[in-house]
Amino acid sequence: MFIVLFIVGIGALGIAAFMNYSPQFGANPTGEKLVKISQSEHYQGDQFVNEVETSMDMGPAKMWETSQAYMTANYTDPALPLPVKFAKTRSLNEDTAAFLTWYGHSAFLLEMEGKKILIDPMLGDAAAPVSFFSKRYAYQQAIDLEDLKNIDAVLISHDHYDHLDYPTIDKIKGEVGHFYVPLGLGSHLERWGVSPENITELDWWESAQLDQIELTAAPARHFSGRGFTRNKTFWNSYVIKGKHQNIYFSGDGGYAEHFKEIGEKYGPFDLALVECGQYNKNWAEIHMMPEESVQAAIDIQAREMMPIHWGAFRLALHDWTDPVLRSKAAAVEKGIGFVSPYIGQRFQVGASEVWSDWWVEAE
Repeated sequence: MFIVLFIVGIGALGIAAFMNYSPQFGANPTGEKLVKISQSEHYQGDQFVNEVETSMDMGPAKMWETSQAYMTANYTDPALPLPVKFAKTRSLNEDTAAFLTWYGHSAFLLEMEGKKILIDPMLGDAAAPVSFFSKRYAYQQAIDLEDLKNIDAVLISHDHYDHLDYPTIDKIKGEVGHFYVPLGLGSHLERWGVSPENITELDWWESAQLDQIELTAAPARHFSGRGFTRNKTFWNSYVIKGKHQNIYFSGDGGYAEHFKEIGEKYGPFDLALVECGQYNKNWAEIHMMPEESVQAAIDIQAREMMPIHWGAFRLALHDWTDPVLRSKAAAVEKGIGFVSPYIGQRFQVGASEVWSDWWVEAE
């Protein structure tokens, strides 16, 4: 028994040392930052909470069921490298058009009102603190971080590994003018060498001005955490409103009434980028099913919607094309515009375009 306890103890110490040493895990808010966070109505006790009751604990039985299902799941990965259409970007110089480039999952480059904004720039190879877990699907051409220069702002929804990527931030931080993040998340960035002066933390319904673009943090139904602790930093969706376009980015989260509230306060939207992937009945309160994603876009009064949070990583049990197929069918049924660009394709927001079913090239 002593030997077993000794081995367990050594293992625990090793994990603790790794978490303390590795920058991947970031840092939780302390001191004055924690005092400021505690003033938020969404911070209760020692953690952030959702507006509606939200369960994130599956329990032993569901965890066992899920682990067994992972072992036998089929078609969760593409059969071939995903086709991509990476293109060089250009400065807009106050152009009235807005352009988006999708990098897979929830990562975008938005070019709007003469500004370049990266959204949830998870551009690395693994959505995990170690490189051999949750690896990105193979692309026909790798994402080139060297193309990302002179970035005016980075917008981050929450601190999970598939949205906040340390290797990406470490690579691009010298090219970024300012970071806009949820409450508490700035502590991660500061540990990674980002100056506090270049970070703005936003609570729900707070706004920041980026020249002619208004960035507003809006509610989401999710959670946070990069280590063994949860909900020490907050989670946001975002309204990105310029002179000519109004765009909504959902971040992650389950379906609830907050979408209607966002639509009433800030709609209508030209385009909604809505989470639609990595869902399962066992965690349905924190990730939407595709039909819910379409309804969320309708609730916020969007003219068009694009399913995101798919096309890059295997984080659930569904077929890898299930999100786009189901959301497209639901969008057609509900009569809302549907956007489905290639990964890396630069497209104009609101422009009439015929979208191809590009995913069949990798099935």
